[in-house]
Amino acid sequence: MYSQDNSQSQGLLRMKKPNLPVSKRSLFSWVRTSSLKLQGLLVVVIAITVFARVVPLEMQKRIVNEAIFLRKIDLLLTYCGIYLVAVLAASGLKFLINTLETIIGQRALADMRKDLYHHILTLPLNFFRKTQPGLVVNALVSELSTSGNFVGMAVAAPVTNILTLLAFASYLIWLNPLLGIISLSIYPIVVFIVPMVQRGANKANKKRVDTARNMSDKITESVSGIHEVHSNAAYHIENRKFDAIVNKLLKIRIVWSLYRFGVKVLNNFFVNLSPFLIFLLGGYLAMKGQLELGALVAFLSAQEKLYTPWKELIEFYQVYEDASVRYKRVMQYFDALPEHAIEAEDRETHDLAGPLNVKDLTFVTESGIRLLDGINLDLQAGEQLALVGFSGSGKSTLALCIGQLYKYNSGHVLLNNFEVSNLSKQDMVHNMGFVSQSPFIFTGTIEDNLMYSCLAQVNGDLQLDREQLPSLDDIIEVLQQTGIFVDVLRFGLNAVLEKTQHQNLIEVLIRIRENFQRDFGEALADYVEFFNENKYLYHSNVAENLTFGTSNNNTFETERLSENTYFQNFLDEADLKRPLLELGSELSRQTVDILGNLPADEVFFKQSPIMADELDDYKILVEQLKNKKLHQLNAEEQERLLHLALRFTPGIHKMVGLPQILERLILEGRSLFREKVTIDFPDDFSFYQLTDYIYNETILNNIFFGKTKTENPQAQEKINQSIIQLLIEEDVLETIVEIGLQFQVGSKGDRLSGGQRQKLAIARSFLKKPNLLIMDEATSALDNSSQARIQRLLETRWKGHATLIAVVHRLDIIKNFDKIAVLKAGKIVELGGYEDLIAKKGMLYELVHGKK
Repeated sequence: MYSQDNSQSQGLLRMKKPNLPVSKRSLFSWVRTSSLKLQGLLVVVIAITVFARVVPLEMQKRIVNEAIFLRKIDLLLTYCGIYLVAVLAASGLKFLINTLETIIGQRALADMRKDLYHHILTLPLNFFRKTQPGLVVNALVSELSTSGNFVGMAVAAPVTNILTLLAFASYLIWLNPLLGIISLSIYPIVVFIVPMVQRGANKANKKRVDTARNMSDKITESVSGIHEVHSNAAYHIENRKFDAIVNKLLKIRIVWSLYRFGVKVLNNFFVNLSPFLIFLLGGYLAMKGQLELGALVAFLSAQEKLYTPWKELIEFYQVYEDASVRYKRVMQYFDALPEHAIEAEDRETHDLAGPLNVKDLTFVTESGIRLLDGINLDLQAGEQLALVGFSGSGKSTLALCIGQLYKYNSGHVLLNNFEVSNLSKQDMVHNMGFVSQSPFIFTGTIEDNLMYSCLAQVNGDLQLDREQLPSLDDIIEVLQQTGIFVDVLRFGLNAVLEKTQHQNLIEVLIRIRENFQRDFGEALADYVEFFNENKYLYHSNVAENLTFGTSNNNTFETERLSENTYFQNFLDEADLKRPLLELGSELSRQTVDILGNLPADEVFFKQSPIMADELDDYKILVEQLKNKKLHQLNAEEQERLLHLALRFTPGIHKMVGLPQILERLILEGRSLFREKVTIDFPDDFSFYQLTDYIYNETILNNIFFGKTKTENPQAQEKINQSIIQLLIEEDVLETIVEIGLQFQVGSKGDRLSGGQRQKLAIARSFLKKPNLLIMDEATSALDNSSQARIQRLLETRWKGHATLIAVVHRLDIIKNFDKIAVLKAGKIVELGGYEDLIAKKGMLYELVHGKK
């Protein structure tokens, strides 16, 4: 039966014949596949450039022999003009050649990086277990750069310089065959000797590339394992390892550099030897009248110019050797093939909604360790299987083999009678959802991560009709099911809108703000102090009461107001500076008196405007106040008192009361401050007005439009529920969720908690609605309540609709699974329903009993 099914699946699955893998391509293949039009244009430009380089040599000869010798000004001007035009043309054409080289080389480099990156992503998971990320980064970013540069110059450099050499050599022989042949005779010697030295450089370069790769791996390993390094204070161990690699690389680079310098020194010696021969022989011929003086000048000039193309050829040769070594090393390392075909040819993607059959499944690692041995199990479509057992029993390995993440060595895994190992990745991505114990969250938005699996189903084509992708309603449903909806809503409420965004929403939010105060103001009076421009806010500090708005300029931030000259002048004008200094003085005395002898623990300073780390400074200031009046304090001491007074929040810092006269002065000063700032700095402040939206505040703060009086979680929950109710009534809840979906999760999701990352990964797979769902301890990072939520969802919404393979770490959630497979040492030792297995009092009974 299985051989028939297997042959049937292989017959139905005719994979695309793979193109030559990038790791098999030669360096010169990139030259052949580069832009032929640009290469053709390059050859034409090179030919014109070579001609333009020879023209000045002939002009030099004619200027000396004809214009100067015959004393003809018109010939002098004509030949000099031609000389100048040829030099300008050669310079311009050289720039054009460099431009074309750069375009060709950078395009080739971009193609290399793309193709290699695409290839690397398809390599088996085992490859990445022995490959450091730093090596991949270094290969793609650094080591391929030289190869791209080589491709850019692969045509231009040799053609330009060889044609230039041939043109100059022909011209020299035309001027004087004997002198030309003798002066050129040294170059065959150079061609023979330089490659011998270069071979030593190549050998050292190979060692350099390998050692540099080892150093990159070491750095990546140390940074990845920095927690272990710190927890063991193993700095000396890691330092010794790294220093050994650096010292080895030091020696290799010295040898490599010496060989390279040797090539240059030899080249310079032989090139400088040629003028000696020309002076010796050419001078003799000129003395004998057998060589014109102009010809000798042209000879010397041509010989000097021969050095440039020859030097560039040597440099090109070195670039080629370096690029060749680097390219071969990179491609050899990544010379591996995907374990499974990426796409299937000439057929639709398989629908794998049928049964799952595993027969005699075996998986052996490269080192010969047998992780699975003769696994057999059968599941009908929609059934749920729990895999349990001790660590190392093979649970995750079995799940990964079923999901085609590992390629099993022998046996069968059949999905809807198709052999999994013969299916393409395209088949699997359309039918399987996978959630790991430590899911990876990609840099980007929550929506990017939610849609990741769904986009993979359509090959990541963002231009597809939205109907082919989940709707916002589908997304919200999954967010609610997985328990991350409230988090996404909070991200949306904590978003700051740009002035050009959501103009219609702004009007609604202002209306919600008014409704919030009208409908819930009385009920929330014990919890909230709403902003009111005619009242003092006891749960806002003095600075916030004075400014009564938010700053768009950091010089007007609350913590910096005491040092702001403009603000200090305003306090003088409003007759507030002296009362605030007195308030700061009283706060200092009372705080030092009450807390002065207590430990510098934050818990004692919660109701104090002075922070624990500031207490010593204020103790000194209080001592100064015993002997000085306020006006006798220096500017720094007055600023410190003013800073303390501006920070004072009567509703929190209750050790000192706010004088009524100061409260009235602050309210008057509030109005004066708005008038002054509106004129002097109209763009630096957004003032609190019930009818205006504050663009540098969050959506939540705009709706709330006040300060909480308590940190009680129940009070906060009541406030949140009130706001959500209003959002629903105004039909903008979905809009806020959409904004929340654009929350940037940070690198690897580091702006999310572990539980949020886990929920997001589960939601990502649920949104895909796969026929096969594999969960490898997928709820391990969740709290008990969230785990229970996911388990209920699996038992109610997914049973019968998708086949579930779950690696389970908590045995109290497996009772309702259709089947339970107990693994030990890579074998299934028990398989059946929960009640039956418990009744047998076998391995599962021991595991459950042990857990209890």
